Amino acid sequence: MELLLVIALIATLAGLLLPALGRARESGRATACLSNLRQAGLAIQLYTQDHNNRLPEMRDQSLTTTNDLPGPDQVLSNYLGNVRMLRCPSDFPRLFETTGSSYSWNNLLNGQNADRLTVLGLNFNPHQIPLMFDKDKFHAARGEKKAQNFLYADGHIKNLLTIEGSLSGGK
Repeated sequence: MELLLVIALIATLAGLLLPALGRARESGRATACLSNLRQAGLAIQLYTQDHNNRLPEMRDQSLTTTNDLPGPDQVLSNYLGNVRMLRCPSDFPRLFETTGSSYSWNNLLNGQNADRLTVLGLNFNPHQIPLMFDKDKFHAARGEKKAQNFLYADGHIKNLLTIEGSLSGGK
């Protein structure tokens, strides 16, 4: 009887601890993902310095069609040191293995001057527009607002996409 009580107590404690351990593990993976995205941002800065302040011309590799432009893994390979930096540790759909990157490139910025970014005729400051972002909501376990990471053109990283510094439904 005492053995059953001890087993039940251990099972209850394990049931309480496992979700906390899962969140801690995901938090660690999300931090590594942010670090990889920051490294991609540094690679883009190096590329831009070598190409007269122009952003790269690249496109995400599709699962179904061929692209006329190379992917981030090809364009940034000389600047990353290791293309595995383009893999998010929380990429469980394994998009890195099939497309060469866990991160999407904002191809609306292809070849633009890094200091004067324009999208659909609108001018953006570098802190307002993302260059790269998670291809999927890899970090949904951290909550909806932290499910996806974004690398902005000025090099900062956020979990939440904001345009013009405001969110819909705001003041």
